[in-house]
Amino acid sequence: MGKLSTHVLDVSRGKPGAGVALELYAVGPQGKTLLKQAVTNADGRCDAPLLQDGEMRVGQYEIVFAAGDYFAAQGVDLPQPRFIDRVAIAFGIADATQNYHVPLVVSPWSYSTYRGS
Repeated sequence: MGKLSTHVLDVSRGKPGAGVALELYAVGPQGKTLLKQAVTNADGRCDAPLLQDGEMRVGQYEIVFAAGDYFAAQGVDLPQPRFIDRVAIAFGIADATQNYHVPLVVSPWSYSTYRGS
């Protein structure tokens, strides 16, 4: 069976984004349902997959990262309101038997993602 994982890379410091709070949602016709909350470890990763085995289902999902809170905790001088605050990455799982890795590459001024495995 497949799994869903993530990690955060702080490109402004060239280091893993340790201590980033995140929320995983399933997105459906009735709206969003919170599935899991986690905080990244010292390597910028979650200690366990966000979804695995029987939890993996075909569908639409969203991971919301508290990037602004992370940068504020690092002592970064941020404008108010923050330019990058909560980063929401919406994505689909088309095959629940595959591995999906959804990383966040982020700075206080930009972010990107890609599909890893």
